[in-house]
Amino acid sequence: MSLLKQLFIAICLFLVVAFTGSFITGMESSREQLLSQLRSHAQDAATALGLSLTPHVDDPAMIELMVSSIFDSGYYATIRVVNIADNSVIVERRTTTAPENVPTWFVNLVDLTPEGGDALIMRGWEQAARVEVLSHPQFALTKLWDSAVGSLTWLLGCGLVSAVLGGWLLRTQLRPLDNMVQQAQAITRREFLTLPKVPRTPELKRVVLAMNLMVEKLKNLFAEEAARSEKLREEAYQDSLTGLANRRLFDLKLTHQLDLSEQNTDGYLMFLRVNDLGGLNQRLGGQKTDSLIQAIGQQLTQVMQQHESSAWLASRSRGGEFTLLAPGLSGEDADKLAQQLSEQLLNLRQTGASDCDPVAHMGIAAYRPGESPATVIGRADQALAQAQSKTPEQPWERLDDFNQATGQGIHQWRTWIDEALTGNKIQLYFQPVTHCDDISRLMHHKVLARLLDAQGEAIPAGRFIPWIDRLGWAARFDLVMLEHSLTHLQQHPTPLALSLSAATLREPESWAKLLEVLKQHPEQAALMTLELDERHLPPAAELMALGQQIRSSGYQLGLQHFGGRFSLIGNLTHLGLAYLKVDGSYIRAIDQEGDKRLFIEAIFRATNSIDLPLIAEMVETEGELDVLKELGIEGAMGRLIGPPSPWQEERG
Repeated sequence: MSLLKQLFIAICLFLVVAFTGSFITGMESSREQLLSQLRSHAQDAATALGLSLTPHVDDPAMIELMVSSIFDSGYYATIRVVNIADNSVIVERRTTTAPENVPTWFVNLVDLTPEGGDALIMRGWEQAARVEVLSHPQFALTKLWDSAVGSLTWLLGCGLVSAVLGGWLLRTQLRPLDNMVQQAQAITRREFLTLPKVPRTPELKRVVLAMNLMVEKLKNLFAEEAARSEKLREEAYQDSLTGLANRRLFDLKLTHQLDLSEQNTDGYLMFLRVNDLGGLNQRLGGQKTDSLIQAIGQQLTQVMQQHESSAWLASRSRGGEFTLLAPGLSGEDADKLAQQLSEQLLNLRQTGASDCDPVAHMGIAAYRPGESPATVIGRADQALAQAQSKTPEQPWERLDDFNQATGQGIHQWRTWIDEALTGNKIQLYFQPVTHCDDISRLMHHKVLARLLDAQGEAIPAGRFIPWIDRLGWAARFDLVMLEHSLTHLQQHPTPLALSLSAATLREPESWAKLLEVLKQHPEQAALMTLELDERHLPPAAELMALGQQIRSSGYQLGLQHFGGRFSLIGNLTHLGLAYLKVDGSYIRAIDQEGDKRLFIEAIFRATNSIDLPLIAEMVETEGELDVLKELGIEGAMGRLIGPPSPWQEERG
C-alpha cells in the first residue's frame, strides 16, 4: 500500500475515532441533562398539584378533575393520588403512548427512563394523601433524536470535508515523491531527468536536491565518456582538414559494402583527384590550396546530405585525392552526379589555375557485393586514368565491366514491387541475435525481408531496397513489414527487432499510420523492438518526441549501425533505448586491429555508465567474438551466430 493511502486511511480513522468519541460524549451529556430536567419537571408538577389539592382533600370529584386537567397536557406518564391512611389509590391516570418519529432502536439505545416526583396533601396538620408524578420522556426522546441527527450530520459533513481537504493536502505535499519515482524509473530507462520544481517541505526538499545532484553527476560522467570517445573516433576515422572520413574509415566501409550481406547492394565508387596539387601549392600557397581542398570536401558533404537515405560515404585519402562510396546508385544517376560535381568544381577555380583545365578529374567504377576491395579500387583507378584524357566539359569516366543485377528499368521494378507489396508476395527472414557469453541464449530475432518474383524466387533486400527508395515507397514497405511481423508474433511469440526507414520518420502521415498499427496490437508490445538507423536520425528534439511516442505505445526502441556519428551519444540519455547495435565495419577484424578495439572499448565505457546494452553487428569469426566477450559486449549477430533464414527452416 502506498504511503499516500496509508496516511489517508490513518487520517480517516483518526477522524472517525475523534468524531465518534465527540458524538458519544455529547449524547451522554444531553441524556443526563434531559433526565435531570424530567426529574425536576415531575417534582415541580407534584408539588404544585399537592398544593392545589389541599383545599379539596375531601372532595374526590374535584381531585379527579384537577388531576385530569394536568395529565391531559401529555407531559406525564403517570399521575396518581394515594390515601396515606390505608394506602389506597384515590385517583390514577396512566398513558402508554410512544414517541413519534423516533426509531425503536434509538429509544432502546438511549434508555431514557421516566423520572418521578411526589408531594403531600395536608388536612390541617395531618398528612391526608400523597401525589406521585412520573414525567413522560417522549418529548425528551424526540428532542434528543433531533439533536443526534443534527450533530451526526454536522460531524459527517465536517469529516467528509476534512477527508477531502486532507487527501488533497497529502497528495499535494507528497507529489514530489511521485516525481522522484518517475525520475528513478527514467534512470532505469537510461534517461536522466532533473526536477525543476523543488518542494518547500524541508525533508522532501533535501531528498529532491540529492536526487537532482545524482542525476547531474551521472549526466556529467556520461558526457565526459562520450566526449573522450568522440575525440578518439575523430582521431582514428576523420580527416582533420575537411571533416570527411579518412582512408582508414573508407577501407572499413568499402569492405563492409562488398560483403555478401542481406542488405548490401550494388553501387558505384568515385575517385576524385585534384589536378597538379603540387603546382597549385607552389602557385597559390598552402593556405589557398587548403581552402580549395576544404571547398571540395564541402561539395562532397552536400552530396551526402542530399542522399541521406543511403549509406554513402565521402572521404579524403591523401593530398588532393577524394573518394565517394555510393551504394544503390545507378549508372544514369552516377553520370548526373559526376556532371553536377564537375559544374560545382568549375566555381572553385583558383587564381593561377589553367582556365582550360578542370580543377579535378573523376573516375567512377561500378561494384557489387562479393568482389574484393582491390578489384574495385583497381577499376576506379583505371577509370580515373582514362578520365584524365577526357574533355574539360566531361572530366570523368565511368566503367561498368559487368551487367546489372536484373537489367530491368524503373518501370519494371515499379510494377514488380507494387505487385509484391499488394499481393503479400513478401517472405520474412529471421537472423538470430544472441548473448556474447553464450550464443545459445537468444536475445531476439532481426526481421529481414525478401520479395518473391513471378517464379517464386526470394529476391534479397539488397537488390530491391534501392528501388523502393527511388520509388518513394520506403514508408509503405515499413508498414507492410510491421503488419507481417505482428502477424508472425501472434503465431510465434518470440522477441523480434524490425528496422524503420528514414522516410517513415520524416513523413507525419506514415508515422501516424505506424503508431495506429502499434496501438491496435498492445499484446505484442513486449516482444517487438523498433530499430532506427543512426545514419537517418531526425533532429534531437524530434527524435525525443518520436521515442516518447514509441514507448507510450508499449514498444521498445533500439539504434542500429551505430558508430559513424558518435556525437549523437550525448542524446541517448533521453531516448530510453533498449540497446545499441554497433556497425559491423567497426567489428570486422577487431581481434587484429587495435584501433577498432580501442574505439569499441570507448563506446562500451560511455554506454555502460547508463546501463545501455551493446550488440555487435556482422560478427564472422571466433576471434572477433572472443574480443567482444573480453570487452563485455552484451550481444552479437552475424554469420558466425546464424545467417538469415525463414522461420520454418530455422526451426527445422
